[in-house]
Amino acid sequence: MERLPQIKEDQLLAKIGQGKVVLFFTADWCPDCQFIKPAMPEIEQDFSDYQFYLVDRDENIDLAAELNIFGIPSFVVYNKGQEIGRLVNKDRKTKEQVEDFLTGLK
Repeated sequence: MERLPQIKEDQLLAKIGQGKVVLFFTADWCPDCQFIKPAMPEIEQDFSDYQFYLVDRDENIDLAAELNIFGIPSFVVYNKGQEIGRLVNKDRKTKEQVEDFLTGLK
């Protein structure tokens, strides 16, 4: 999973304009983020048609605000630069919940 550098929304949209993309908003200090992180490689493998990006919420606080990300861990999904779904809240997420969310977008 590629870690995005500090980035603004317009730069992000230019970067992800092609294909299917999952943004994984997280932070090192977040225990619920640490809970889902070990499952992420398997989720990426199960959804190999998506490009996954890790977005450190603290490094990208402006982007998080622009995208209305107020709880982490959160997932925002794009297809060809258009948002097609989001799993955004402050609740702990299981591998099954994330996969069910992604399956529902197909």
